[in-house]
Amino acid sequence: MKLFIRAHDLGIKGEENIAARLGELGLDGVQLVAYKCLEDIAYLPGAVTKQRAEHFAETFSAAGKSVPLIGAYFNPVHPDSKKIENGIAVFKDYLSLARSFGCDTVGSETGSYNGDKWIYHPMNRTDEAFERVVRVFSELCAHAEQQGVNVGMEGAFGHVCYDVATLDRAVKTIAAANIRIIFDLYNYLDSTNVGSILSEGLQTFGSRICVFHIKDCVVNDDGTLKQCGVGRGMFDYGRILSEIKKVCPDAALVFEGTTGSDIAYAVKHIKERI
Repeated sequence: MKLFIRAHDLGIKGEENIAARLGELGLDGVQLVAYKCLEDIAYLPGAVTKQRAEHFAETFSAAGKSVPLIGAYFNPVHPDSKKIENGIAVFKDYLSLARSFGCDTVGSETGSYNGDKWIYHPMNRTDEAFERVVRVFSELCAHAEQQGVNVGMEGAFGHVCYDVATLDRAVKTIAAANIRIIFDLYNYLDSTNVGSILSEGLQTFGSRICVFHIKDCVVNDDGTLKQCGVGRGMFDYGRILSEIKKVCPDAALVFEGTTGSDIAYAVKHIKERI
């Protein structure tokens, strides 16, 4: 197992600075969202050159760091079609540049009709929503195949692929060999499934899982969940990592949303349990 973090959760910019900070923290690399952590990169197609991507890869390789996933998250069912078009174009750009960055998978979530809020909307659970997601990701998988890389899909409770079964149905409907799964336990949690969702995800997706997002949470007084730094919440990572290791012994574990002084604590917490 290797331990990564979203680059922009480090709170610094530039590949040299990021690589140095990873070395200080004892992390193996990053999930890269280039327009959030590299200077002068906009969220627009054509914003990253092949030369810039190669420079990033060279810097990371020299530092012994790697990139298991490029995040090009966009909302494929956004009410604003212009935002969908831009998201698809940016995603395709990163598919074309993935190898230059030293990565083979670009990923996104499946979106919500609530637009930029990315929260539950009743339309998310309709056949229309499902079909739109399948259509968009089928297009992305076809482009990825031309580049020899993969597309990562991530489900979440408030999104179109709101549970493991729906995401699995989407994957089977698209029927592309180059789909990979980004599995985020916290994303699927509600009051009924805390104990079962990890097993269901591992049994359903198995070796298709390319990245596990590592989060933690506490329960508010009203019963809702609130994310917190890893190791400071209710998740039993001794058990969780043991279950993951049975199915994905070389799993890429990515801290998502753990920031600041919580990072070093989280790294120690997870490494002790690995």
